[in-house]
Amino acid sequence: MGEIHVHEFMSADGVIDAPVWTFEYGFLPEMGDAIGAMTARSKGILLGRTTYEMFEPAWSVRTVEDDPGAPFFNDTTKYVVSGTLTEATWRNSEIVGAYDPDTIRKLKADVDGDLYVSGSGMLVRAMLGEGLIDGLHLFVYPLTRGEGPRLFPDGAAARKLSLEANESYGNGVVYLHYRPQA
Repeated sequence: MGEIHVHEFMSADGVIDAPVWTFEYGFLPEMGDAIGAMTARSKGILLGRTTYEMFEPAWSVRTVEDDPGAPFFNDTTKYVVSGTLTEATWRNSEIVGAYDPDTIRKLKADVDGDLYVSGSGMLVRAMLGEGLIDGLHLFVYPLTRGEGPRLFPDGAAARKLSLEANESYGNGVVYLHYRPQA
């Protein structure tokens, strides 16, 4: 059985909305190495509809010359959680239907390797609530947003996390890899 590993760019106050605010900090090669280690063991990509619709036009036209991550995003099967999307237009994509924790458990059991999640805040919050996430890979940026969707919103269940790895980068970003405790 594989694991589900979530990658999020977030502000210091926990906001995870569309991270256009990360651009001014640059994307350092070491950050790519951390994400590359996660994607290297992943055999599937699990996305919510909104993130899928943002990723498809950006990634589907990229080549390895444009970005070393392009083959992973284009060649790996993408499982899209959506109750409204009816057609997957990005190659190697499957719509799995509306969020259902049993469907996610079945994917974890059936995919021969880990499932990678990026963004997909609503999906991630639902899976956190069900205990389906095995790793949180957070890139925390040195700014606050004040408002916006947060990884752990007000009212979310209290939980403990164990720190598996951490790195800090020259641009002020900190990478934290947590494993939720049962």
